[in-house]
Amino acid sequence: MTRYAHIIGWGMAVPERVLTNSELEKMVDTTDEWIVTRTGIRERRIASKHDSTASLSAQAARHALGMTALAPKDIQLIIVATATPEHMFPATACLVQDSLGAVNAGAFDLSAACSGFIFALNMAASAIRSGALDNAVIIGGETLSRFVDWQDRTTAILFGDGAGAVVLQASDEPGGVMGAVMRSDGSGANLLEIPAGGSPMPPTADTVARNLHTIQMNGREVFRFATRVMASATKEAVARSGLQIEEIELVVPHQANLRIIEAAARGLRLPMERFYINIQRYGNTSSASIPMAICEAVAENRIHPGDHIVLVGFGAGLTWGSIVVQWVETRPAAPPRGRALASLGARLRSLLRRIWRRIEGLIWGAASVPGK
Repeated sequence: MTRYAHIIGWGMAVPERVLTNSELEKMVDTTDEWIVTRTGIRERRIASKHDSTASLSAQAARHALGMTALAPKDIQLIIVATATPEHMFPATACLVQDSLGAVNAGAFDLSAACSGFIFALNMAASAIRSGALDNAVIIGGETLSRFVDWQDRTTAILFGDGAGAVVLQASDEPGGVMGAVMRSDGSGANLLEIPAGGSPMPPTADTVARNLHTIQMNGREVFRFATRVMASATKEAVARSGLQIEEIELVVPHQANLRIIEAAARGLRLPMERFYINIQRYGNTSSASIPMAICEAVAENRIHPGDHIVLVGFGAGLTWGSIVVQWVETRPAAPPRGRALASLGARLRSLLRRIWRRIEGLIWGAASVPGK
């Protein structure tokens, strides 16, 4: 029997804090008109001290799971695509797994910058089609504002925070995740990077003073690269799916820059009405932008059962990719009382485990002190 991987649930989470272009005018040498005409961005969400990549990712995943008949224990794999992980290690996905109470899930992070969600979705779908697993949660989550140089007007205006998630499930119904493209070109690694913080340049007072832990970008070269690969990756993924561009009902692109999306539309000879855009509300949320856009496109009735949609993006690395999805009919429903209680129980168990680990740490810490 042929297996397919369908998206059966989706959810997103964004911080409450909205940072408008007008506020940015008071922080850096820029104007609302300059930002809108060059990027399409009008505002973005900024993480509070209580928000993190893990907390936003877990919230988005809960929303996605809440649309399905699955309990956390049914999930077998969690992938968090992120460029702003909670820690160097452990993986952010492991923290999400614990928060959800997904006791049977393997979990890991995937680093492909803004292309990360596409890469993660393709990997999970491949595992489902192979029979290796039946259910997976794929998340794109970012807190990019923590890595922005707020004195650099070329990057400070671009980035925002948020998370989006989808639930994938095995099915014998044709459709779901179809053809995909994943590409990289490491020769362009220095065009978009955070230079310090890794093994060659660990944190020091000097790296902090020189702002080497913030996003550095060659905007002109990234723009040229992106306008070239967005259309080509879309065409290749569509061809691999046995389709023609004209059969694509909606393109959901990485929300990096409105002018890049317009260039892709020209390259594909598709009207802008065939593209979903929400960059004006959230800015560039890297790996979170595509799953967040999926959630809003569905809410706005832009995606219908049977539609073929294209997800396409690019990012640091350099990386780029595209994937075709045939949408299936999913009727969101409130979780049954029993499943809601099970979810609450899982979260309580997770809290108790964390409390017990803290107590154990205090006990062992006291035992290791001389004279104790």
